[in-house]
Amino acid sequence: MTKLKMAMVGGGPGAFIGPVHRIAAELDGRIALAAGAFSSDAARSKEAGERYRIDAARAYSDLNALIAAETQRPDGVDFLAIVTPNHLHLPAARAALKAGLPVISDKPATATLNEALELRRIVRAAGKPYALTYTYSGYPLVREARARIAAGALGTVRKVVVEYPQGWLAAEATGKQAEWRVDPARSGLGGCIGDIGVHAFHLAEFVTGLTVTELLADLAAVVPGRLLDDDCTVLLRFDNGARGVLMASQISVGERNGLRLRVYGERGGIDWRQESPNSFVLHHGDGRTEIVKAGDATLGPDAQAASRTPGGHPEGYLEAFANLYADFAKLLRGEAAPLLPGIDDGVRSMAFIATAVEASRSGAGWTPLLIPGE
Repeated sequence: MTKLKMAMVGGGPGAFIGPVHRIAAELDGRIALAAGAFSSDAARSKEAGERYRIDAARAYSDLNALIAAETQRPDGVDFLAIVTPNHLHLPAARAALKAGLPVISDKPATATLNEALELRRIVRAAGKPYALTYTYSGYPLVREARARIAAGALGTVRKVVVEYPQGWLAAEATGKQAEWRVDPARSGLGGCIGDIGVHAFHLAEFVTGLTVTELLADLAAVVPGRLLDDDCTVLLRFDNGARGVLMASQISVGERNGLRLRVYGERGGIDWRQESPNSFVLHHGDGRTEIVKAGDATLGPDAQAASRTPGGHPEGYLEAFANLYADFAKLLRGEAAPLLPGIDDGVRSMAFIATAVEASRSGAGWTPLLIPGE
């Protein structure tokens, strides 16, 4: 099978997520990084190209130059991966899609809800694949939990608790990765809620199959002088009447990447933790507790398709990320990839951010989560 050729915008020297995208995209041998505009500084873009071991002539100084050159090459790239800070997501996606290039983007889709709505119009008009890397939806056991809930293993879902504590921004934000996340000009409307809160929000809806209809938000900028939220608590109401709690924090000292999802139904409950992703606890209504593990013979087709190693051989973040790229490769080859997050997930997530920020700021209490255009 001929490898699909990927271009990347962002991911220059000092970036965290660019190398992650590259490793994930290439893990299964379906995709190869072939070109990039890794930095707006030509020398730094060239340096990144050398580190990524691509043809020096295909390390461009800006995205427009990349698109102009690659769309004219007989061996030009097949799609663009966007791994920049949030404020550059819309212009990069717009330029690529209008040039006929499919797009896979780091989350959130854009910096603001209005930008997300514009991007939705662009995606629909272009008719090209567009995907978002909500990484945690790629874990095999997350997909297994989703399948079991859909099959009725818990009965009617009654309660959803999703938490995502980190501690790395508990003090002054220093360094490239921290500085842009606390800058409204680059991060957008939300701070913590836009960086990790959207992961928690997407995971809750993805696994339960439910949609949030109302929320009550309490967001705070705890660190003195910080302009964007760094600590968030949001109460949720779902479309089936279930209640939920979403907690996201980047000032919780000692926490690393503590994403955890608990779903409770009338007949059972599921508890999954990202820092121990190769199992989840399944509580049965008769008092039994079952530990479901990666590689179990009882796993369904979605989890099995997302697994690469036998049970007992841990798979983690990079493999989950790679599952999203594997799904995207299917889309590009004309196959179905129903679990891959797309533009509608992006718009929902941006509506969640915008609604929570405004509701918290105004003290509005319970507020409907409305999706423009639906």
